[in-house]
Amino acid sequence: MKTKHKIGTRKEWMTARLKLLKEEKAFTHKSDELARKRQELPWVKIDKEYSFDTDKGQVRLVDLFRGRSQLLVYHFMFGPDYKAGCPSCSSIADSFNGIGPHLAHHDVMFWAVSRAPLAKLEAYKKRMGWSFPWASSLGSDFNLDLSVHVTEEKQRKGENTYNFVKGGIRSRNNDIDANATAPEGGAKIAAATGTDWATYIREMPGMSAFALEKGEVYHTYSAYARGLDVLWNQYQWLDRAPKGRNESEYWIRRHDEYEGN
Repeated sequence: MKTKHKIGTRKEWMTARLKLLKEEKAFTHKSDELARKRQELPWVKIDKEYSFDTDKGQVRLVDLFRGRSQLLVYHFMFGPDYKAGCPSCSSIADSFNGIGPHLAHHDVMFWAVSRAPLAKLEAYKKRMGWSFPWASSLGSDFNLDLSVHVTEEKQRKGENTYNFVKGGIRSRNNDIDANATAPEGGAKIAAATGTDWATYIREMPGMSAFALEKGEVYHTYSAYARGLDVLWNQYQWLDRAPKGRNESEYWIRRHDEYEGN
């Protein structure tokens, strides 16, 4: 059976490819410009004390730097009521192993942070075969203040802020009935964490950056939602595959859940 895709000669392919290359180069230059603008953002001093449970015991935010001047945090969706980590975050986290030494060379420390108890994080980390550092922020306001967690009360009222927009993620009509409010695929992904939709979206994904200078910690940058796409390693490859992301239905699974694994 012949392909339905457009077929061309090598010359036609080269003409189209060179045209696309101009757009790709413009996108790369724009990306470089955005990176510079991120670094030019004003820093916000962190005055509140946050505590984290780690494999080295309870520590403060400043301790997460571990001797470096910069800190990158991935806000991994894994709430106290979850039975397992978010499949989407798990897919992103599959690319975290191995980046530590490269970031350290640039004076950067990396952590994943979630609100689930440390024992749950450690057990899931072992299941997934991950080695990156993962801390529990349970009991502190870290996730609340970074807009990656919302209380049930604020969720009901639609008062949470996500991706710099009030009510960025919440149940429709402020109703927390998962069966009534989950969008297509939402109930499935919530069930994969052992929760309902409303409980699932009280945690939200994101990444944040911090700087340490003269003993003071500063918040420098955060990104959420589609701003995390560049961290999703598989998508960077799939966007260059012949059929792209090829997502016709809900597909997200943990790497040990695909058929044949």
